Amino acid sequence: MTAARRNSDEAETDGRRAKGERRRRAIIDATLRVVARDGVGAVSHRNIAREAEVPPASIAYYFAGIDDLLVATLLESCETLIVEIDRLRGQVRENSDWPRLIAEALASMVRDQRERTVGEYELYLLAARRPALRPAARRWIEVAAGFINDGVGGDEPVIRALFAALDGLLMQALIADEPPTADDLEPTLRFLMQPVDYLRNATG
Repeated sequence: MTAARRNSDEAETDGRRAKGERRRRAIIDATLRVVARDGVGAVSHRNIAREAEVPPASIAYYFAGIDDLLVATLLESCETLIVEIDRLRGQVRENSDWPRLIAEALASMVRDQRERTVGEYELYLLAARRPALRPAARRWIEVAAGFINDGVGGDEPVIRALFAALDGLLMQALIADEPPTADDLEPTLRFLMQPVDYLRNATG
């Protein structure tokens, strides 16, 4: 095989791989939109294919079943959240910056990205009924916990309490008649984030 033919074949393979990844991502994005708009019960091969504008056979090609598709969608959502947390960490100059930054992020999630956030939480709660989703549902907490106290960590019960409180705060924001602003959320977060100071002091 000549070098030119080999390069052509490699380029064709890379092109197919990129096209496949785009289609897979389109299916995942479509799944989240369907869950947010119509609920998990509306997730089917036909509905997702229609939403993603792909042939129904594509769903079965990329995902072993509906649970596999839901897991992939939840993991993608978790990875997006982890990237956002890492972005926020890059803006932190001192520990006291965290409450404001998180308040702004949560306010955006319930105001500017409400549909996506509702869909993510519906998948998150579905993990209570479907064990296959549980590792994906826990991933963001496990990764985010590594950011506490610059990765030094602290008492596990305190970390669990902190993330449980953040989950509850976001749920309350989603069901509020008027979505809270960052200014509304910041005082509560300053109170909730006290465990971070505790962890820092406890670990030196």
